[in-house]
Amino acid sequence: MAALELLTAVRTRDAYANLALSAILRRYRLHDRDAALATELGYGTLRAQGLLDAVIEECTDRPMSRVEPGLLDALRLGAYQLLRTRIPSHAAVATTVELVRAEAGSRAGGFVNAVLRRVGERDEPGWVAALAPPADEDPVGHSAFAHSHPRWIAQAFADALGRSADPAAELDTALAADDARPAVHLLARPGEITAAELALVTGGEEAPYSPYGVHLPSGSGDIGDIDAVGEGLAIVQDEGSQLVALALTRVPLVGDDAGRWLDLCSGPGGKAALLGGLVAMDGGTLDAIEPSEHRAGLVRRATDGLPVTVHQADGREAPLPDAAFDRVLVDAPCTGLGALRRRPEARWRRQPSDVAGLTALQRQLLTAALRHVRPGGVVAYVTCSPHLAETAGVLATVRRAHPKVEQLDAREYLPGVPDLGDGPTVQLWPHRHGTDAMFLALLRREE
Repeated sequence: MAALELLTAVRTRDAYANLALSAILRRYRLHDRDAALATELGYGTLRAQGLLDAVIEECTDRPMSRVEPGLLDALRLGAYQLLRTRIPSHAAVATTVELVRAEAGSRAGGFVNAVLRRVGERDEPGWVAALAPPADEDPVGHSAFAHSHPRWIAQAFADALGRSADPAAELDTALAADDARPAVHLLARPGEITAAELALVTGGEEAPYSPYGVHLPSGSGDIGDIDAVGEGLAIVQDEGSQLVALALTRVPLVGDDAGRWLDLCSGPGGKAALLGGLVAMDGGTLDAIEPSEHRAGLVRRATDGLPVTVHQADGREAPLPDAAFDRVLVDAPCTGLGALRRRPEARWRRQPSDVAGLTALQRQLLTAALRHVRPGGVVAYVTCSPHLAETAGVLATVRRAHPKVEQLDAREYLPGVPDLGDGPTVQLWPHRHGTDAMFLALLRREE
């Protein structure tokens, strides 16, 4: 019931799955294995929606537009259990039908029963073979269908992956990793707890690349139940997000580092907490900009007790001095295509038309960052998206307008991280690095 309620919340209220799920788990008092199962069913169904809808449509005798939305939620949940879990088929069908009958009556339950029995006549590979475009004729379309991604997103991944010994195979591997249930990554807050200590108290493992990261196993349940998180010693943060923020702090500056740093797009505060903890160790300060009142409040809570000043303002016109900051982070608003595995509903909400407006904003924010950084200081341009328009495209446009900006080789500031490509930018990937698909460029202002 909790998983079905999550699907309904996402559909009817445009809810964010991670926020809605936490409230649902608390309301049903689900913990440990029960919470992990509800999370897997809810998140998994949202991730697989495109594939599930294609299968359901093949198994119904009516157009999808005529299936009541509540019944479609239940059909998706039941089909997900049949195709992508080890739940016995009879149990998946019976529990789904029971939920529908309780809410919508016997007739609706009979319809759901009939459709799910047809769904169960093939396994997932069988349905992919029957419904996906042929891999030899349309490798992008085939991989997009098989791993339940909109085609335009699959094409964006293919474009960003670029040259490869076997482009179709790597795209398939990348989309498969993006469609898998991700491990939970924690940040051990600098100065509060070490990664080794956090791993010990949570039962997790120290991250392979970030000295502040800990990985928890998939299916860890409600993260709010972890004592270290509840006590503010740790926060949930993908290792890729940690790495791009850490890279900014590692770049040698021209001139002294006075310890005045700026996070130009700080909401909801994860990277500000990491940067604030690090700058505090050297007696410095961090200014954090966030235009939304609610998200500015989240940044203040995330950085409470740190030398961080939060300004509710538009980063493009922040009320801060020019040429005054040693290090500036631009973690720009983006399509979020790099974190689809953690935001399962996002892949079906985003549209290609979203890109143009976001790239205009990204260019303006990066331009503002270059204005605020001092000569000899460094700017990190970061997106949680591999889309070339949001990464290389924005960077090229801004650099043409600012010829006296030096681009640094970002690979040098991610020690120990393998397979970083030709540089000078870095594109992380779930299938290569186990992180979200974070992009990083480092720029030094020359004057």
